[in-house]
Amino acid sequence: MSDFSKEMVENVAHLARLSFSEEEMGKFSKQLTDIISYVEKLGELDTENVAPLGNPFEIIKEPRADVELESLPVEKILENAPAAKMDHFVIPKVI
Repeated sequence: MSDFSKEMVENVAHLARLSFSEEEMGKFSKQLTDIISYVEKLGELDTENVAPLGNPFEIIKEPRADVELESLPVEKILENAPAAKMDHFVIPKVI
């Protein structure tokens, strides 16, 4: 891929529901072209004998045991609430 055209930037911006000025479109076109060029350059590397890397550290994490613990009392939890009603948090209505 040689250039990330202005039309391609406009299409990506439209899909992301973003709007940019003409100056920003030119700037992003250049930056995206540079990014794609760099990724293409990485694709040229010989990775034939390189093992996939899932974690850079030699740590094997065992999952913790799933232990049932007693819950906090509702009254204790609601002490931190700005408003509560009938054992529930009261929040502003969101529409």
